[in-house]
Amino acid sequence: MSLKITDECIACDACRDECPNAAIEEADPVYIIDPDICTECVGSYDEPACISVCPVDCIISDSDNLETFEELKLKFKQLQVEE
Repeated sequence: MSLKITDECIACDACRDECPNAAIEEADPVYIIDPDICTECVGSYDEPACISVCPVDCIISDSDNLETFEELKLKFKQLQVEE
């Protein structure tokens, strides 16, 4: 599944630079994660980098975008081909 950023976001920019897929964008007033690009760092890191750097713990699983580990791995591979 993709991740999402809750309203507790303080727009500190820490997560955006950590995302290997550039799935995090600045929005008003909080940042957003593009579920079509988010792989929860599968293929890049052992755990989602954005979660580990978020100072207010506002990044959670997005239950509206459920994906298995295999689906996230496939999405990662497809994103690599597009680059």
